[in-house]
Amino acid sequence: MSLLDSSVWEVIKASFNPDIWRELVKPVGETVYMTVISSIIVLLFGIIVGIFLTITGPDGLLPLKIPYHASGWMINVLRSLPQMVTIILMIPVARLIFGKSYGTNACIIAIAASCIPMYARIVESSLLEIGKGKIEAAKSIGSNNFQIITKVIIPETFPSLIRGFTVAVISIISMTALAGMFGAGGIGDIAVRFGYQRFQHDRLFACVYILVILVQITQGTGNLISNRILKTRNLI
Repeated sequence: MSLLDSSVWEVIKASFNPDIWRELVKPVGETVYMTVISSIIVLLFGIIVGIFLTITGPDGLLPLKIPYHASGWMINVLRSLPQMVTIILMIPVARLIFGKSYGTNACIIAIAASCIPMYARIVESSLLEIGKGKIEAAKSIGSNNFQIITKVIIPETFPSLIRGFTVAVISIISMTALAGMFGAGGIGDIAVRFGYQRFQHDRLFACVYILVILVQITQGTGNLISNRILKTRNLI
């Protein structure tokens, strides 16, 4: 159904057709799968890189000028690339790992590569928020660097890390839609193949609803967890 031969209201009503939503069950599953796996990868590597940037920075626990500036430069280069360019650049890597450059698993590589630098910077900013007095207090009682990171810095900035991760997951959701243009499947594939190329705007609208719902669930869950941690901390 095209917007050219029907009103917007008619297209909106048509987008709630049960047949359309049954067709979207599999694409929604593919989008959720890509989001979950990519989020786990981004969380793991983003925290590792963010901690590395924090401790090797000029005011870090273990200042290392060359590794800090080299890793920071690399992150800035990756962050400067548009998501579509990152997907194209990661095609050879995906083919090397999975034997093909299309599909949900192949595009997870590109999604993670695009979002890890962003979350690493978010982690670095969050960890730098902790007051130096708490770090000095931990040092004064004999805590080593590993103990300071795991028992002082991360616990103190945990709510901020969760809020930052929520932002990263939302970016991942938006990138899964873009990855649909490169054979990743999911909601983005339906939106492009049917909603854009075949002018079936009722399916396009349905895809938009689903993406909005996924983002709202993600944001609401992140806010809930972060707020509960803050309330628990205030009660102690």
